[in-house]
Amino acid sequence: MNPAICQAIRERRILAFTYDGHPRIVEPHCYGLTRTGKEAIRCYQTGGSGVRPDATPWHLMTVSKMIGLQILEDSFSTSRPGYKRGDEHMTTIFEQL
Repeated sequence: MNPAICQAIRERRILAFTYDGHPRIVEPHCYGLTRTGKEAIRCYQTGGSGVRPDATPWHLMTVSKMIGLQILEDSFSTSRPGYKRGDEHMTTIFEQL
């Protein structure tokens, strides 16, 4: 378990990292284990690249694929529309909004 991700969710802080070769800026909403046992975050992407403009900004990203994870000073105030607590793609939840 990554305590920095838990802290970012508790404090509603924005995360920055590289994922699949693309810089990402995200608002983390939920962190836990997927059905396959991988650590992942449910997040809303607000910046960076690697996403088509017509695609949803919601992602389930595997923590082991995140490179250079940073907690930014910037924060967000509320959960984004479409977020549901108790993410159905996770069997264990470590932290959530």
